[in-house]
Amino acid sequence: MVGARVALVTGGTRGIGAAVARRLAQDSFAVFVSGRTDASAREASARFAKDGLSIKAFAADAKREEDQKRLVDAVAREAGRLDVLVNNAGIGSFDAVDRLSPDSFREVLETNLFGPFYAIHYAAPLMKKGGGGFVVNIASLAGVNAFAGGAAYNASKFGLLGLSDAAMLDLRHDGIRIAAVLPGSVATEWTHSHGNQDRSWMLAPEDVAEAVADLVRFPDRAIASRIDLRPSRPPKK
Repeated sequence: MVGARVALVTGGTRGIGAAVARRLAQDSFAVFVSGRTDASAREASARFAKDGLSIKAFAADAKREEDQKRLVDAVAREAGRLDVLVNNAGIGSFDAVDRLSPDSFREVLETNLFGPFYAIHYAAPLMKKGGGGFVVNIASLAGVNAFAGGAAYNASKFGLLGLSDAAMLDLRHDGIRIAAVLPGSVATEWTHSHGNQDRSWMLAPEDVAEAVADLVRFPDRAIASRIDLRPSRPPKK
C-alpha cells in the first residue's frame, strides 16, 4: 500500500500479537509480523490471507540479535520505513527459584528483555530516518507485582519496564515515542496459571490490541508512557 504507515509486530503470529496486527491493519497500516519459526510464519500468513488481510510474516527468534536485525532490515527493504514497532514476542517459564534451571531463566530473559532491546536498537535508526515513530512494549502487570514461581518472568517484565522508560527518555527528542502496556490476565492459549478454569472474566487479546491502537493515535505532543490494563470483573476473593 503506497504511502501507508508501516507497523512491525514481533510475536505477531498468534494471541495478543495477532490481534494487534489485525487491529493495526484495520487502521490502514501496512503490517509485518514475526514468528519464531518458518512454519509459524507461513501458517500465520495463510490465516491472515484467509481473512482478507495482507500481513506479511517473517521468521525471527526474538532472543537472537541477528534475527532481530534481519527482521528490521527486511521491513526496511520491503517498505522503506517503520512507523510503529510493537514488541510482543515473549515466553514464560515458571517454577520456584531454586528449581528453575539457569537455562530456562536465561531463555526467558533473552526473549522477553533482550529481544525488545535488539528490536528497538535496530529500529530506531529507521524511525529517525522517517522522522519519528512509536514503540509499544507489551509488558505485564507481572512487571510491577511479583509472584511465587515467577522469578524469570517477573525479572524479564520488571526489566522491560526499565528499558521502556529509559529508551523513551533517550529517543523522544528524535520524534520516537515509547510506551508500555501492562495487561493483567489475558485469555490466550499461552495463559499458564488458570488451568481449565473459566476464562470469561479475563481480558481478550483484542482489548490489548485496542490499547495499542489508542496509543499510536495520540497527538505527537503527548506520550502515554504506561497503561495498566486490568479485567474489569475478576473473580471475587
